[in-house]
Amino acid sequence: MPLSERQLAAFADKHAGQIPFDTSPRHLAGPGDARHVTHGLAAAGWTSLSDPLDAEIVMASPDHRHRLQFDPQSHTSAWWRLQATPSGTEPGWYAEFGELVPAEVLAGFTDALIAPASPQPDLWQPVTSAGWQRHDAGAARSPDLLCRIEHRPLSEFRERPSWHVEVRENADAEFPGPRVWHAFLDEHVPDHLAGAFFGALCDLRPLQRAMFDRTAHSSAVKESSPMRPQQVADAHAARVKAIRAKVRAVRRQQTAPATPPTPTTTAAAQPAARR
Repeated sequence: MPLSERQLAAFADKHAGQIPFDTSPRHLAGPGDARHVTHGLAAAGWTSLSDPLDAEIVMASPDHRHRLQFDPQSHTSAWWRLQATPSGTEPGWYAEFGELVPAEVLAGFTDALIAPASPQPDLWQPVTSAGWQRHDAGAARSPDLLCRIEHRPLSEFRERPSWHVEVRENADAEFPGPRVWHAFLDEHVPDHLAGAFFGALCDLRPLQRAMFDRTAHSSAVKESSPMRPQQVADAHAARVKAIRAKVRAVRRQQTAPATPPTPTTTAAAQPAARR
């Protein structure tokens, strides 16, 4: 079922009564509204496979190669799961995200999934540009030292390389405390998806949260936002509209018939002029 105007209106109604606060850094902003993810996918033609009355949401891409599962009643630390089945030219892959991952950050990943792939020359570029500290070739930590991105290569202790993101309670590297949330991307997750997730995570722009929305950590900073409630809803509707337009443009390109080459003539091929 495509995303309906009623569903967009429900999003707007919820946020109309909430005064937005700019909340930062992003990795501590809390989960936010899951519809940042699900509405974007629905606008791209993904369909729901789950019971509308069930708390669990399962969605599939139009080609049924990609699948999203959101389970807020999960007994594991992963509430979000994304997977791709192998195709004739690409391997399958798996990614999971914890309960308190900001929905807008995860939407960076899913928006890249539904858009044409773009080259990703350096996955660390958005991380270092945001002031995160590179400790070695395969890891970086946020300025507050609570979030760590790590690429774990293949070794005798690991069966396969993978990306790991963790937010911990404490900044002490030796005693980091309990894990707040995590993300795991296996070795076959395309680079442009990983890069989009890191870029959204490290973006210095704050996320909007209501006064009593749950944050991921007590050190998250909330400040009065210049945005009005209606602007939050309008920005969401504009993003959905832009996704729809991009998807339609891609489909038109894919279904457009090939233009036959224009025949050319040369002087030699012209019939001889009659005398």
